[in-house]
Amino acid sequence: MKKLLAVLLLFSINIYSTFAQEKDDDKDFSKDKESILSILNKQTQKWNAGDIDSFMVGYWENDSLMYIGKSGITYGYKNTLNNYKKNYADKAKMGFLTFDIKEVKFPSEKVALVVGKWFLKRPEAGDVGGHFSLVWKKKKGKWVIIADHSS
Repeated sequence: MKKLLAVLLLFSINIYSTFAQEKDDDKDFSKDKESILSILNKQTQKWNAGDIDSFMVGYWENDSLMYIGKSGITYGYKNTLNNYKKNYADKAKMGFLTFDIKEVKFPSEKVALVVGKWFLKRPEAGDVGGHFSLVWKKKKGKWVIIADHSS
């Protein structure tokens, strides 16, 4: 059921973005894109410094935050933070993070979709990587990740 919910969420966002983008094609989202990319850059820096708590600053601090990964769906900021700390308990497991952003789309003025690749260079634990899609929402003038699907 949770997998179906996640698929429906992503499908709905895709459909919504297709129609909403037509309406907002004339809007300049360059400042919003810059803000989001700046947050991702800061997250990368904090991760590479071994600071998971500061890495989480880009996420919505709410019980409705959704993280979808290989183990399923995790709801809530604290649960997501705890999973990161459990799965990346030391610098060897954290490695050196890089993002390769493929797309940044704005289905509306307060919603963004970021798609990209992530890669962890981990000499001791073995390199890993995959793809991600992040749903961002502008809340009180600040962009936050409300849903993260990383695989």
